[in-house]
Amino acid sequence: MNQMLEIRWHGRAGQGVVTAGELLGESSMHAGLYFQAFPEYGAERMGAPIKAYTRLSDDVIEIHAPILEPDMVIVVNPNLIGIVDLTEGLKPDGKLIVNTSQSPADIRKRLNFPGGEVWCVDATRIAMEEFRRDIPSTLILGVVAKASEIVSLDAIVETTRESLGGKLRPEIVEANVRAVERAYQECVRG
Repeated sequence: MNQMLEIRWHGRAGQGVVTAGELLGESSMHAGLYFQAFPEYGAERMGAPIKAYTRLSDDVIEIHAPILEPDMVIVVNPNLIGIVDLTEGLKPDGKLIVNTSQSPADIRKRLNFPGGEVWCVDATRIAMEEFRRDIPSTLILGVVAKASEIVSLDAIVETTRESLGGKLRPEIVEANVRAVERAYQECVRG
């Protein structure tokens, strides 16, 4: 890797944004990377816009501050488009991952993001089909695996099973794993 990958997450409180950032960090340990994963807290309440951050590096991370110029931005809740400046500070060659049924071209136009890469996946639909709840954050990790090639899909699946295994019924854990794998397969780059 020889550098640091900085990711900013946007979602709404209660959608699993913080958990997904932590799972990504834990998955990166399988590749021998160091990580930080932390939320930006304010007066959040269920449904309020929230930010979280994840840093991945092959060296010890000594920065302890919010990410202002991310390499990747992940938008878990597409209803934030037009409410929050989602591409603020995103590097011109950065990657934007959006939970949406829209095409990457439509998202580029809506967010005025002409550079980098845009990845879209209908994570909400997949979550509803797999476990009947609108908690799309964890499955977006499948798209992160495909878009970044830093953390493997296998590592994300393994970490998902480890992390959720003690908290949820086995069938719910496996539904999450299927959702991650589907997001990996169904995402579109443009």
